Amino acid sequence: MSAESLMPGTAMVNGSVLLVSMAEIAELAQVKRPVVSTWRRRYADFPAPAAHDAGHPLFDGQQVVGWLIATGLGNTRPGQLHAEIVLHGIAAQADRTDPLRTVETLGALLCLRHLDERPLADDATVSTPEEARVALLRRAERMDPEDEFVLRELRAAGADVVRLAHLAEGIVEAAYGERGAHEWLLASRSRLRLPALTADALTAELQSLLVDLTDLRGRLDRQGSVTLADPHAGAGDLLVALIREADAPDAITALAADPDERLARIARRRLLLAGIDEFSLDVQVGQALEESLADPDLIVTQLPFQPGEDRSVLAALEGIERVADLLGPGCTALALGPADALIDALPGTAESQLRSALLRSKVVEAVVALPGGVLPYRPGYRAALWVLTRGQVSTAEGNVLLADISAEPLSEAVRMRLAEDILLWRAEGFRALDGHDPRYGRAVRVVELDRAFGGPLTPPGPPASQILARTVTERPALIGEAEGSLERAAKAARSYDDEYGPYRGGVVRRTGPRPRRTTLGAMIAEGRVAKIKGHRLEQRHLTGGGHHVVLGPEEVTGRRAVGARCIDRLVLATAYEHVALTEPGDLVYTLAPELGLFINHDGFSVAAFPARVLRVNPHAERPLTPRVLAALLGAARGTGRSPSAVRPAHRIEEYELPDLDRDDVECFDALLAEGERRERMLRTQTDALAEARRLTVAGLADGTLTFGDTRHVPPCSLPD
Repeated sequence: MSAESLMPGTAMVNGSVLLVSMAEIAELAQVKRPVVSTWRRRYADFPAPAAHDAGHPLFDGQQVVGWLIATGLGNTRPGQLHAEIVLHGIAAQADRTDPLRTVETLGALLCLRHLDERPLADDATVSTPEEARVALLRRAERMDPEDEFVLRELRAAGADVVRLAHLAEGIVEAAYGERGAHEWLLASRSRLRLPALTADALTAELQSLLVDLTDLRGRLDRQGSVTLADPHAGAGDLLVALIREADAPDAITALAADPDERLARIARRRLLLAGIDEFSLDVQVGQALEESLADPDLIVTQLPFQPGEDRSVLAALEGIERVADLLGPGCTALALGPADALIDALPGTAESQLRSALLRSKVVEAVVALPGGVLPYRPGYRAALWVLTRGQVSTAEGNVLLADISAEPLSEAVRMRLAEDILLWRAEGFRALDGHDPRYGRAVRVVELDRAFGGPLTPPGPPASQILARTVTERPALIGEAEGSLERAAKAARSYDDEYGPYRGGVVRRTGPRPRRTTLGAMIAEGRVAKIKGHRLEQRHLTGGGHHVVLGPEEVTGRRAVGARCIDRLVLATAYEHVALTEPGDLVYTLAPELGLFINHDGFSVAAFPARVLRVNPHAERPLTPRVLAALLGAARGTGRSPSAVRPAHRIEEYELPDLDRDDVECFDALLAEGERRERMLRTQTDALAEARRLTVAGLADGTLTFGDTRHVPPCSLPD
């Protein structure tokens, strides 16, 4: 076999064996590239190269996966390893042909396997590839005579269909079924470089929010069956997210439409594999959704994206109008679109008239401003959500719930609160006495919005629940407590100055010979300092509430708060038998990503590699203290590091330090300790002042605070 035919990630040996390079093995195992070289050198049973390309070894991917599973090396789970090697083969095939066609053919093969309830290997392992291809096509003609799902894709694949059948079986084995295999394949669309499928993908958090707002499970419990619809389905992401939420997909009818025929066929196969009965789904090709199968109960859709320079606000609002026309009695729709059309102030009369007409039509239930980044492949696109319901409760008529979470991360807590706001508004509307005050919005009269005519659809102020919240009502007391803390801290600082005098270091210019220079390595060799290795800890063992604080590079450099990562003492004792805890006064340091020094005054912590420990010997002939050692190391020459450097410029043992005598060390340590004490007092004052200022600004900004006794307010600095 020639080297030219064996390119990394693209070659197939004997028709089914994938060759991978050492860099690709590192990617599979989730390790750095040099680790694979170490494995080859250290372990005699590491798989031998199956071929070479320009002197670089190529390995049998399945053998590598088997070896990684048997040895337990690497950071990838065994089940994920099988999936990754199959995905590697799919990516290789996609690079060699066409990514979209590869995904289409694999989806068609999975769909054929589902329809026939028989493995593809039954036809893919006959005597010759041509006979296998013919057998698969005959099978497709028998199961899909009207070419609804698979036939044209398998015909278009040509001779590649047999190779892809092997890969499809590999996906099924890794994902435990055709449905999981197809979803896993589409979840990898970005790695397969499929812009047609990734450009309009939503984040998982936004999909979860949309699912919560539909209340699909509640509808299924009340109605027994539900019809879902998406007039702009694309590859069917939103419909599948909803179906995944249902315990019984056979109780769902799915309607969808998309002008792109290839995307429509992907959505049709996807819905079938998601559990929708063949006779309960209708995916149409075109701009409009024909409701020939059933009337929709829930509509979830994303308006087609238009670039900002070509975007038509009027076209976006007309898209909302078409969605509203699909609403039957009791039907709810969620429509995602551009914020400049759905929320922002409108530029023209025609747009303002159309949006006012929609608001007056008594179907607009809520308007939500969404945070940025909900379409990860369009980072500059600002999205908004309209919730439409035909037949609102009487207490909500004439009102629209305006919510704004654009400044909030779309966390689980935010999603749950917003969904609760909208679902309770849908069920109850206004309740005079014991109603639910929204946490993220305000109910606004439609006549007020109509009077503004084209004005922005944003809440007129903070929610009433925020204004009446306990944190708001307690603000004056909290501000008074912060002001009291500030006064006490200032008084303590003055008392300290009265007792000990002002801060004076007592340093003068040295006139005699300077101290001799030494290195940290020499101090270690003399027994004045001991260097102790850090420990390699598994991420899964680190929690926020263990018994021993973990000190790694992030904590030592100040990028993470000390105490944010801990480890349980029982886990430490059982999983790390030879671990050594720090002692009070140990100096924990790191050189990567930069020099970091942290004095562990309390001790009983764990230094996490690549952080290490320096421990001074107080009984040495010329002893140091941790504070003095940290100060001298921080001021040593050559401690910097180029941002592009792989390693630090110098080992820490090479750092040069002045060899101070005992008297200088004692005075220096006392001065450093005094600086730390005064810094703590100043920090207490700064924290109290910042807290009082934060609460005051927040109260005046939302209108819940004013000034009562102005005698204590500083003179106004405004000009006359």
